Amino acid sequence: MQWCIVASLLTIFTSSQGIITTLSQSNGKYKYDYTTVPFLAEVFKLLVSSCLLWRECQKSPLPKMTTDWKSIRLFPIPSIIYLIHNNVQFATLIYVDTSTYQIMGNLKIVITGILFRLFLRKKLSNLQWMAIVLLAVGTATSQVKGCGEVSCDSLFSAPIQGYMLGILSACLSALAGIYTEFLMKKNNDSLYWQNVQLYTFGAIFNLARLVLDDFRGGFEKGPWWQRLFNGYTITTWVVVLNLGCSGLLVSWLMKYADNIVKVYSTSMAMLLTMVLSVFLFSFRPTLQLFLGIIICMMSLHMYFAPPGMLVDLPSVGKADPKSLIDVSIERRTVS
Repeated sequence: MQWCIVASLLTIFTSSQGIITTLSQSNGKYKYDYTTVPFLAEVFKLLVSSCLLWRECQKSPLPKMTTDWKSIRLFPIPSIIYLIHNNVQFATLIYVDTSTYQIMGNLKIVITGILFRLFLRKKLSNLQWMAIVLLAVGTATSQVKGCGEVSCDSLFSAPIQGYMLGILSACLSALAGIYTEFLMKKNNDSLYWQNVQLYTFGAIFNLARLVLDDFRGGFEKGPWWQRLFNGYTITTWVVVLNLGCSGLLVSWLMKYADNIVKVYSTSMAMLLTMVLSVFLFSFRPTLQLFLGIIICMMSLHMYFAPPGMLVDLPSVGKADPKSLIDVSIERRTVS
């Protein structure tokens, strides 16, 4: 039941990310440097994991911590994959619009299932494969706009480069998740020790991005440490804490559950965000949204429910002992 609670919390945190980020804007613009938010979120996760690791080290027996360089050198790889993914994401949006990109992003659900089977050697039943495909269809359906809108015509009118980059982006996103799960489960090291390694490299790569942005902009806005907290409000700090807590929950799921649970959590979060937007931002619900929610709920039930609840198996009744005695007596009399 623990993973159910963690997955539910991840759904709540993830669904509120977009809403809180929107609320942190002022007149539709960011008054703060939004590239500093991921860096501060990584620092927050690193500090929390370090404190929890220190607390764990005060107990007996001591937690297992592999300090071999051959093991540690594997932890920068997820950060590198995410860094490439972010650049591919920006390149994709040059060729396709936001709606098309969101719909294509649902390919990562199916790709995660394929990589889950190939690299982690986890076998999925036929019903679970159908559930994963249904989840991708349901989330894509909820994002399709009405054909009376202008964006409907642009769904299949983008250049081939846009679709290729979109597929690559989905593959990289799925690969990063699968590789992170591999790192978390390859040994019995403490979760907090693994997090310290993962978030140390994450903070380093995000810091490198801030420095690179300084050089690209010719230090027009000053060095990164001078603008680190400029324009920050309480809402902005909530965004940082939200991202940090979401990352910690994801690492827990990678360690003690799996990528498929995470995929379901984030997909349900997307639908929950749309529903909440109806009340918060006067978002008009569509038929596609309702259909997508129904399909995703069916997918959730198909994947996690026991097979006996999904398939009506013929009941095998027990024979009456008296009838067995009568049959045996008849056989004796005949013989």
